[in-house]
Amino acid sequence: MAKQFPAFSDDHRSFITAQHIFFVATAANDGRVNLSPKGGDSLRVTGDTQLVWRNITGSGNETAGHLLENTRMTVMWCGFETRPLILRAYGTARAVHDGDADWAALDALFPAHDGARNIFVMDVDLVQTSCGYQVPYFDFKEERATLDTWTETKGRDGIKAYWAEKNTKTIDGKPTGIEDYL
Repeated sequence: MAKQFPAFSDDHRSFITAQHIFFVATAANDGRVNLSPKGGDSLRVTGDTQLVWRNITGSGNETAGHLLENTRMTVMWCGFETRPLILRAYGTARAVHDGDADWAALDALFPAHDGARNIFVMDVDLVQTSCGYQVPYFDFKEERATLDTWTETKGRDGIKAYWAEKNTKTIDGKPTGIEDYL
């Protein structure tokens, strides 16, 4: 049975901290819904109703593009290893880019990374838990080094060139906002 909460509890924070993966869903007013898995040391619960996650450069930039039209976001965690629990945070979010006034303070919440592309600040208006009894067990082995290695090979200038080539439009052809920061 699902339970709803107006804010993160200490138990929710502990559960979130123990997870190795989370999922982010956004959608523009029309077009495709995007659902992306995220990992690494990239998420912080910064208040009872706020979370911040940093996005490292990847093949698409859907979340940033969607938020320019529609600020709704859902973040979900699943208990794969021990506790059978699904936790979702619902709310609205905004993208912060390198060059925005609050970038440095938000980026300082995370380990340095040359591939940091955007930081998303989410104001949560509902936290929901459900059982997760049908979610299978998966054991965490280790973080992948592939993206870190790729980023080091490119360097910051190479990353920005990649943004210009691959990250300025969503798959539906809408702007992502990163073009203003190249």
